[in-house]
Amino acid sequence: MSEIKPINPILKQVLELGPTILFFLIYLKIKEDVFVIGGTEYSGFIVAALVFVPILLVAMAILWRLTGQLSRMQVFTAFMVIFFGGLTAWFNDERFFKMKTSIVYGLFSVLLGIGLLRGQSYLAYVMNEMMPMREEGWMILTRRLCAMFALLAVANEVVWRSMSTDAWVKIETFGFPVVLMAFLMWQFTTLQDHLITEEPDEEA
Repeated sequence: MSEIKPINPILKQVLELGPTILFFLIYLKIKEDVFVIGGTEYSGFIVAALVFVPILLVAMAILWRLTGQLSRMQVFTAFMVIFFGGLTAWFNDERFFKMKTSIVYGLFSVLLGIGLLRGQSYLAYVMNEMMPMREEGWMILTRRLCAMFALLAVANEVVWRSMSTDAWVKIETFGFPVVLMAFLMWQFTTLQDHLITEEPDEEA
């Protein structure tokens, strides 16, 4: 396994969150415009979604260059963005880019659920090195996060099917990430008793 190189935490956050923020800002700038590319008219939303793809790839390339590693979740998310961004452009239909979020959250929920049915926590496999925790704690967190991803997938379906594109972009950019981050912080707080900490050296 390649060694993870240290990186400034602020720079790491900029590289991870920056592309989404840029997508939001670009969308706000061009949302009312119509662009003609190859004789086909594209809305500002679709153009912003397409510009988001190379921005995300550049940010991931820089992150990989600086740290020497990308998480499986980052690679999977990038693949989904490229795939659904391509479908959005090919069919000139913004619904593909909007439903991407539902599918990503839904697949995360399904994968965690498969692990639970097998009596395993796939979450522990991905995150145990970053946050050592007893098996019972991982199983609890996996069950809760499986349910949370399923809820977010359903919520995204409700939002993009019943609300305006403006509302979806704002909720996609800020709402879902904030909800997920707050949920994770709450879980880590409630699971403190399951964390594995180094025992003090009695001979020291």
